[in-house]
Amino acid sequence: MSKTHEDRQTSRSDRQADRPWLIRTYSGHSTAKASNALYRGNLAKGQTGLSVAFDLPTQTGYDSDHVLARGEVGKVGVPICHLGDMRTLFDQIPLDQMNTSMTINATAPWLLALYIAVAEEQGADVTKLQGTVQNDIIKEYLSRGTYVCPPKPSLKLIGDVAEYCYANVPKWNPMNVCSYHLQEAGATPEQELAFALATAIAVLDELKPRVPPEDFPALCGRISFFVNAGIRFVTEMCKMRAFVDLWDEILLDRYGVENPKFRRFRYGVQVNSLGLTEQQPENNVYRILIEMLAVTLSKKARARAVQLPAWNEALGLPRPWDQQWSMRMQQIMAYETDLLEYDDLFDNNPAVDARVAALKEGTRHELETLDGMGGAVAAIEYMKARLVDSNAERLNRIEAGETVVVGVNKWIEGEPSPLTSGEGGILTVDPAVEAEQIERLDDWRAARDTAAVEQALADLRSAATSGANIMEPSITAAKAGVTTGEWAEVMREVFGEYRGPTGVSRAVSNKTEGLDDIRAAVDTVSDRLGRRLKFLVGKPGLDGHSNGAEQIAFRARDCGMDIEYEGIRLTPEEIVDAAKESAAHVIGLSILSGSHMPLVEDTLNRLRDAGLGHVPVIVGGIIPAEDAKTLRDLGIAQVYTPKDFELNTIMMDIVSLADPKEIAAE
Repeated sequence: MSKTHEDRQTSRSDRQADRPWLIRTYSGHSTAKASNALYRGNLAKGQTGLSVAFDLPTQTGYDSDHVLARGEVGKVGVPICHLGDMRTLFDQIPLDQMNTSMTINATAPWLLALYIAVAEEQGADVTKLQGTVQNDIIKEYLSRGTYVCPPKPSLKLIGDVAEYCYANVPKWNPMNVCSYHLQEAGATPEQELAFALATAIAVLDELKPRVPPEDFPALCGRISFFVNAGIRFVTEMCKMRAFVDLWDEILLDRYGVENPKFRRFRYGVQVNSLGLTEQQPENNVYRILIEMLAVTLSKKARARAVQLPAWNEALGLPRPWDQQWSMRMQQIMAYETDLLEYDDLFDNNPAVDARVAALKEGTRHELETLDGMGGAVAAIEYMKARLVDSNAERLNRIEAGETVVVGVNKWIEGEPSPLTSGEGGILTVDPAVEAEQIERLDDWRAARDTAAVEQALADLRSAATSGANIMEPSITAAKAGVTTGEWAEVMREVFGEYRGPTGVSRAVSNKTEGLDDIRAAVDTVSDRLGRRLKFLVGKPGLDGHSNGAEQIAFRARDCGMDIEYEGIRLTPEEIVDAAKESAAHVIGLSILSGSHMPLVEDTLNRLRDAGLGHVPVIVGGIIPAEDAKTLRDLGIAQVYTPKDFELNTIMMDIVSLADPKEIAAE
């Protein structure tokens, strides 16, 4: 006989359900005050942890009034210039009751110092603080671009944070190995696994001499990961199971960590943003849900914390409602379904076991290659080049229709979305925010004790120069009123600055199939110009998302153009100087941080002042339609957004813009 309803209810209640993962939204924008209101609103809606997004000046160690911060303040995150900003950010949020993830890398020691200083002001027991600083600088050289100092001293700073936290903030995760941006840069699953694990190995090698041998396993247990989950959710789920096995294997075999508790693979996740589409953006809701399944279905490889992008992030900054919608998706999965009542659903599944085994084999092979090069730090240029190549192959498959993206290269026709009609489809940051933030910064500097600041900076410089741990002097500097830019300037003075590899060589690749017509057009126009068509790709401002710029330069090179691409973080002045020196025929600007209006206008004005106003300029980025119209009115020849995925069309546009015959006909 079948069970009665009462019997079924009893058997269900007998099963001990797992605790849900931490539910977060990655957020922060405009000002500390506005972000604080957003955080408190999200917590009231059921969010169980915070994930702080900092703006690009904060991430790269500049105050809001620095020349490189122009147009970037508050755009992709919250500006934090000093203790007062951090105090406002967490106003009425008791930090000893919160689990806070801070996505910060180059300036991680400083932002953690500010966080600890605010916690102490609140009267919190610092030893009880829980959370994470990302603090993974190696992936910044490979994919995100918010690095400051060279690799070796940066690795030393990662070690300083971990060593300090181990002794003083034992529940804090001092380093979050971040493979998320590796996938965003085009990494295959094997590359994502290998490059992340190689980074973790480099960090553990740095940490091992810093603590007694008997304490090292516990320190290993505090290293966490932050990963990506793409749309091929079976492969992604298998990737996570492979991560679990490989991390256990590395800690046991390489480092002799015998306690399985310290070998657990602990990770948080944000699912894939690379696959979010500007076309038919409502489809992104399903993509986000499917991608979440990869990191929640398998108990063995379930995420400890999940944050989901919003459906409209390919269009611009999401509104609170958009973030709420993604949060509700998590809550329904965690609380309405019976997922958390069962053991792993995939154990002993032959298809899953075979896929996991294949991923592990490919990853071990890649790790052997990296080991042979001397590890992750020594292999940065190699890894960067591999990512650029993999991303080119990914885009080629989409262009060729081999990889189907619904609404992009298949089933393109559809009904207009009511979600994007009318005003308010995305959140925009008021340009006045920057001036107001600078005014508050000026007031802060005027009110602080100058002598205390100078002494704190001197002590910080002394610690950095001597090789001492910089965390204690950083906390002292935070309390004295030192600013983000001042702290980072000391790091630059002592350790120097770094310019990462672009991954784009000048040699033509073997990916020229299907480019014959464009290559012929480039040859024809080059003959008319009297020299090879020169295309300059520039990234003004602090935006480090270089994937698009790299792929444009990569394809332009393979089409036969003479390319000039020097990487990220250039000032408009530097771009104009490069255009003049190289006698560029066309200039392409890539800006994804939302700062396109002031940076493009500045670049155009400087081009005109330099007598280069005739050189056509194209712009790519996450650019709303009304801004695109304004840019064209300013004189921009073409504006490209994520919907313009056909790179060959862009290549032909560049050829036409450079063609003297076309110009003469206008």
